[in-house]
Amino acid sequence: MKDRPRRNDVGSWGRFFWCTLFVVLVCVFFSGSLTFSAVRFFFGEQFHPVLGSTWKTPVMEAIGDELPLSPAVSVRETVMLPDQVLVFLKYPPSARLFTKEDLRCVYSPDDDNSSQPFFKESPVRIDVEDFDDQIVRCPVPPRGSTVSLDLVNSDENIPVGPTTHRWDSVAYEALIDRDNTTVVFVKGLNLRPERISNASRFECVYGWDFRSTRFLLRTPVLSIAQEIVRCKTPLSVLSGPPRFNDNLIKASVRVKGGRMIRSVARLVNRADPDPPTRKEHGMCICTMLRNQARFFKEWIMYHTQIGVQRWFIYDNNSEDDIEDVIESLLNYANYNITRHVWPWIKTQESGFAHCALRARDTCEWVGFIDVDEFFHLPSGQTLHDVLGNFSRDSNVGELRSSCHNFGPSGLTQVPTHGVMVGYTCRLGAPERHKSIVRPEALNSTLINVVHHFHLSRGFEFVNLDPHTLVINHYKYQVWDVFKEKFFRRVATYVVDWQDTQNVGSKDRAPGLGTRAVEPLDWSTRFCEVNDTGLRDRVLENFTDPGTLFLPWQAAISNPDEEKGSSSRRRHLSLVEEKKTSRRKTRHRVLLYDL
Repeated sequence: MKDRPRRNDVGSWGRFFWCTLFVVLVCVFFSGSLTFSAVRFFFGEQFHPVLGSTWKTPVMEAIGDELPLSPAVSVRETVMLPDQVLVFLKYPPSARLFTKEDLRCVYSPDDDNSSQPFFKESPVRIDVEDFDDQIVRCPVPPRGSTVSLDLVNSDENIPVGPTTHRWDSVAYEALIDRDNTTVVFVKGLNLRPERISNASRFECVYGWDFRSTRFLLRTPVLSIAQEIVRCKTPLSVLSGPPRFNDNLIKASVRVKGGRMIRSVARLVNRADPDPPTRKEHGMCICTMLRNQARFFKEWIMYHTQIGVQRWFIYDNNSEDDIEDVIESLLNYANYNITRHVWPWIKTQESGFAHCALRARDTCEWVGFIDVDEFFHLPSGQTLHDVLGNFSRDSNVGELRSSCHNFGPSGLTQVPTHGVMVGYTCRLGAPERHKSIVRPEALNSTLINVVHHFHLSRGFEFVNLDPHTLVINHYKYQVWDVFKEKFFRRVATYVVDWQDTQNVGSKDRAPGLGTRAVEPLDWSTRFCEVNDTGLRDRVLENFTDPGTLFLPWQAAISNPDEEKGSSSRRRHLSLVEEKKTSRRKTRHRVLLYDL
């Protein structure tokens, strides 16, 4: 062997070995590379060796225009969705992030003997996630092929590796709560909705590589319901750094006597163990959206004016540049908006639970509504006024508001003034409800059915008087907007509309079936009550007296242009209509008083 020591050099080699070992151990001790926590991670709690082959993700060097050479970038995880592949890239601290133009999705046959790829495509988009890494979204590969990434200006590629996770069987998020338990969100357990399951049938699993790990820690499951699992966190994880060998520790769940769910859920410490006694915000909103950018400005600007202070936006695979809309709002008036990339399909309940934990330390109350739902306060109060009446009662944990579903209101095109002004005809009876909750009052299982949460013992919900607060749900809009609901429903236990199961669900539009085919009378459907209450209030309080535009309407560079003049005339007509309506109402009241 090259450089093999000769027999007469054994003594000197032995001395060199022991000196070197001593120096290494001293360096490790003082640098903290081998901490007590790391040792306990291997040998603390319930230690279970798992035999398996080792596998290392191939890496490549990222070359950019600004930097002649970037450190190695690797693929952390790959998850297959029905309509795209999520490739999670892991970046060293000093590396620049790739852009969509830097990368290509490469589709190659599974047969290793073939050296030619099927084809290459640009990524659908790239999202920046936490921890200096990215999600590259590639189109779904053809059957019998795999997807990898390469750089546009290089022949090298970043292989995805042998394991691709299925979206419907994976632990996808995990965070450490303020009580030091771990909340893990898991697909594939197939538990019943709104029911607490038997925790003794499961166990929690911790490690840094679930594809071929040699060591795992196992801890008891404290509670399990729907897709939300609360675990006892290993002491070694709590006392040490959240990563091992530069790999963040992940969590998952195993069915005792059965399989272990694979994991991409890296541990995140979201909760403050010592939260402030006074919350920073009185009212916040959590929402999960997909391709709702067209309503977003109106929704944010209006609700800010009536008292919402903080926004948690869970972006569920939008393709309409919602991040640009959010950026424009931040630049316009510094709205307090956070966009959280949430790529997991049919996980709205888990997303709301995750958001409740994030909002708990800073928000006294949190509303859970969609972007096509608007709070309406007929009495003229603000949200601060309404919430103040209940904040003094420490037993109230949830406020439930009824919803009015509005129809197309005779329109065939998207209303230029926004949904609140454009849609004014609704169904007569309210349907369902949505909730504003105190995060502190939520049950530790975090069970929710989107419309409301389960509360801890000692807390109760209150049904709000519709004259105090009601939700205008612009559910049945013009057909070009409404038909997008057929693509995918975000809730876990709600069947997609193209599926023949549960066709009579209240989630669906009556009489439409499973195909997105516009009925001839669509524009006049769902119209039983003419309700202009919110429209009138918006026109009165939000109209710019100079331009006669509402804040969320696009700015018009030349107001004398035909389009601008037409819009102004339409706005004046609406204002006059509102005044006439108010005069008639006032006249009826006077006659009644007489």
